[in-house]
Amino acid sequence: MQIEVENKEYLDRQRKGRMMLLSMLIFFITPIIAVVGMYKLDWRPKGESIGELAVPAKLLTMNYALMSSDGSVVEPDVWKDKWSMVYIADNCEKRCHDKLHNMRQIHTSLYKEIPRMQRVFITTSQEVSPIKQDYPDMLIINQPATEISALSDQFNINDATSLHADRTYLVDPLGHFMMSYAPDTDPALIRKDVIRLMKYSWAG
Repeated sequence: MQIEVENKEYLDRQRKGRMMLLSMLIFFITPIIAVVGMYKLDWRPKGESIGELAVPAKLLTMNYALMSSDGSVVEPDVWKDKWSMVYIADNCEKRCHDKLHNMRQIHTSLYKEIPRMQRVFITTSQEVSPIKQDYPDMLIINQPATEISALSDQFNINDATSLHADRTYLVDPLGHFMMSYAPDTDPALIRKDVIRLMKYSWAG
C-alpha cells in the first residue's frame, strides 16, 4: 500500500515537472515563432506617426535674448529637458484661439506625463493679456516680427512661413524641432503621437 502511494506521488511530481518544462518552452519559443512569422509574412505593426517629421531635425538656436509676455528673459535652454508643443501666429484670432485650446486639452489629457510637456506660443502680437489670463501656464513669447523672425523662421517648412502656416510643432527635450502637424489634424491623433513619443523616449 505504501509503495503504491509513493509511486503515485512520484508520478504526480513527474507530471508537474513535465508541465512546468512545457510551460517554459511555450513561454520562450512563442515569441520566436511570432517574430519568424512576422518576417515571413512581411507583417509590421501599425505605429506610423501622424505628424510630419522634420528631416533632418533642427536644433533650435537663440542667439539673442527674447522676452516672454510677463517681461522675463527667455533663456536659450528653454527647449531643454521637456517636450514642447508649439504654436506660432502673428495675430491671434479665432483659429489661433482654437489651436491654443486644443493644445491645452492635449496637455491636460497626458495625466501623469503633464510635467514632461510645456506649451509655447510664439507671436508678434503685443496685446496678449487675455490669452495669458486664459492660459496662465503657457509660455508666451511675444516680440515684434523683426525680433522674433530668427526664432520663428526655424519652424518654416517647404518655404511656408510658420507665422502663417497654422501648424502645431513638437520640439524634443534636447531642443530639436522634429515634427509638425497640418492645420486640420485631429487633436486626438496629435495626442496619440505625443503619448507614443513619451512612452519610448528616455529624455524629458
